[in-house]
Amino acid sequence: MSESLTGLELRSTVTSGGELRLDLVEVTLDPPGPDEVIVRVEASPINPSDLGLLLGPADLSTMAAGGTADRPTLTASIPPQRMPAMAARLDESMPVGNEGAGTVVQAGENATALLGRKVGMLGGAMYTQYRKLPVRDCIALPEGASAADGASMFVNPLTALGFTETMKAEGHKALVHTAAASNLGQMLNRICLADGIPLVNIVRSEEQAAILRAIGATHIVDSTAPDFTTTLTDAIAETGATLGFDAIGGGKLAGQILTAMEAAANRNAASYSRYGSTTFKQVYIYGALDLGPTILDRAFGMSWSLGGWLLTPFLQKAGREVTARLRQRVADELTTTFASHYSATISLADVLRPEIVRAYQRKTTGEKYLIDPSA
Repeated sequence: MSESLTGLELRSTVTSGGELRLDLVEVTLDPPGPDEVIVRVEASPINPSDLGLLLGPADLSTMAAGGTADRPTLTASIPPQRMPAMAARLDESMPVGNEGAGTVVQAGENATALLGRKVGMLGGAMYTQYRKLPVRDCIALPEGASAADGASMFVNPLTALGFTETMKAEGHKALVHTAAASNLGQMLNRICLADGIPLVNIVRSEEQAAILRAIGATHIVDSTAPDFTTTLTDAIAETGATLGFDAIGGGKLAGQILTAMEAAANRNAASYSRYGSTTFKQVYIYGALDLGPTILDRAFGMSWSLGGWLLTPFLQKAGREVTARLRQRVADELTTTFASHYSATISLADVLRPEIVRAYQRKTTGEKYLIDPSA
């Protein structure tokens, strides 16, 4: 009979006194139920979507380290004006980490086939040494795949596939994507190349453009270039893109995409309309690399929409069959289309070290951090 397992888990707490506290808590797991497994977590990425829960709205210039070398703590102040948004999580010690991978060390009676296998996992609380979860939230990794290979097989891959599924469902034929040299952006490029979907990539530097050219991207536009508006409009006119996904969020970029779509649509207009073209244009904001206001200069007619896009609601709407199909494609193409690359692997204790927090919080392209809780 299986025994209880004890390990460390990273927790994030926002106190009613206006402080963020990160610490490592000892957690004991009872043996798994019939349809459950316990996984020794060996790899879990730090995604931008993890940072909201991990760091909250803290002012990181006030970080203070404490505790011991193997059980560190980290605290930071939260500005008073940001506290009302935290009301629902005050004084609750919350586990962090959307996804991960590792080795199944205990299995319930209906899950023994997974014992000793490496699996990818989705379900939260992955910044931990041991994770108990239902079998349905696991995918067995292909033979020879490492935990690092499977650590990021859910959030970014399913998001990228979700973009193309949304495109098809809503009747568009091409895409625009911002922060396009990111890990997710590179996956989206590989999907679009394989599936014959025209894709306009918006980057913020020549270095990022070079990353995309190296993997075969066709339409690459630098938002910092003097001719950005013209080249973006040209690329949209050539591809026919009327759907955009924006990882930036704040600033003018979403509006600039809509404006370029309108300009591209008007290039072949037979007559002028004070209400703009009849071509429907949609931009979804799915990230928050810029936390400032979203600014729209209304130069794109009246046939448009700006909204938010999140993976979980998309999957719920898509249904089980679509979700199963997408997950199977990720598993089949794990080390090719959906390969992830990491700039550093760190321990659970490292996640709480101020100098490392500053590095992963920057969300710099090409600097993706992987946590190995077993280290």
